[in-house]
Amino acid sequence: MSAPALSRTRIKICGLTREADVDAAIEAGADAIGFVLYPKSPRAVTAERAAELASRLPPFITPVLLFVNEDAPKVIASLAQVKGSIAQFHGEETPQQCEEAAGGGRFRYMRAARIPLGDAGAGFDLVKYASDYSHAQAILLDAHVEGYGGGGKAFDWSLLPPAVDAHLVLSGGLTPANVGDGIRILRTRCKTLSVDVSSGVEIDGPGNKGLKDAGKIRQFVAAVRAADASFSS
Repeated sequence: MSAPALSRTRIKICGLTREADVDAAIEAGADAIGFVLYPKSPRAVTAERAAELASRLPPFITPVLLFVNEDAPKVIASLAQVKGSIAQFHGEETPQQCEEAAGGGRFRYMRAARIPLGDAGAGFDLVKYASDYSHAQAILLDAHVEGYGGGGKAFDWSLLPPAVDAHLVLSGGLTPANVGDGIRILRTRCKTLSVDVSSGVEIDGPGNKGLKDAGKIRQFVAAVRAADASFSS
């Protein structure tokens, strides 16, 4: 179940709203680009805008559309509009609702697990959660905060189970400074490990949610690559 020693950590940059940020993520070497289709989020974009931004992607970089408790027909229409995209369900969607919103297998999806902060994180049964959502391509691990993610908070990674039979995506409060620690802690606990960052690569200051810093994106990717290299040394 453990990830191969030389397995490369995939990287998703989420919450993009501008062409320049999409281009910066591509140039830095991101594997996936996330667009938030949750209207209440400060990083929200429409499906039309996501399609415009995703049209800049070269081959083999995946657009990911984040939804929160959205109606299945709207999810399906959005996924169809953004070619090659997969869904990320970040609300209270049941396994059955995820399947329905993914078109009964027409589209792939990830399911977010919202892990409580502090010691309460030990009470989250990730093994059962991954089993319940076994049709998901991956389980995304995020901190349980108000607003369904993007809060820049990290849960206690060490409290997660030692073995989870799923592909995991670590998210929640990641930055260039701590992503290497997260990779080293979780890499061997799952099938494969990917990472997902949003607020950790944004421009400093209030009012800048959704506006990325190209330098921070490069630093984040470099930190991931350095962590990967530590497993092969």
